[in-house]
Amino acid sequence: MSNYRRIIIPGTTYFFTQVTYQRIPWLCTDIGRETLRKGLQRVQKLYPFSIDAIVLLPNHFHCIWTLPNGDSNYPVRWRYLKSFVTRSCGHKLQLTAEISLSSKKRQEKNLWQRRYWEHLIKDEKDFSNHCDYIHYNPVKHGLCQSPQNWKFSSFHRFVQQGIYSQDWGTNESLNIPENIGHE
Repeated sequence: MSNYRRIIIPGTTYFFTQVTYQRIPWLCTDIGRETLRKGLQRVQKLYPFSIDAIVLLPNHFHCIWTLPNGDSNYPVRWRYLKSFVTRSCGHKLQLTAEISLSSKKRQEKNLWQRRYWEHLIKDEKDFSNHCDYIHYNPVKHGLCQSPQNWKFSSFHRFVQQGIYSQDWGTNESLNIPENIGHE
């Protein structure tokens, strides 16, 4: 078995990617979206953190979280979130994907890939690049022509806050480094 090492530093900001099991596209369904929202709200009450940016796509989502000073335990937050969503809506989604013997032994269901991707945000430029990556991701995947047309994203909050213009990502060429999202 692989020994995964994660960078865990208290009070810092992380970029995450979580993928659905076998990339089954259930996240943007009404049930998936609402349950994920409730799960995020519940985990934030138990283990506070801020969601700086997020985009929800049919089979994965990206987000940036900032943990409170002195707190480095994002793994417990992910465990709680994935468990909550699985318990709350797994049976309602009626997904038919078979799970592996290994997953059965671990009592895992067929909603999430076992692991998630994490990247420690190094500085303001890294933060900005990852926000751009998050908000342009629906366009990259051919789900819309412009980030403003994708409703499952913090893009609209960024527009309200004056960080992006309404037409950001529509006409200009974006300079998102190729290693973003593939670290």
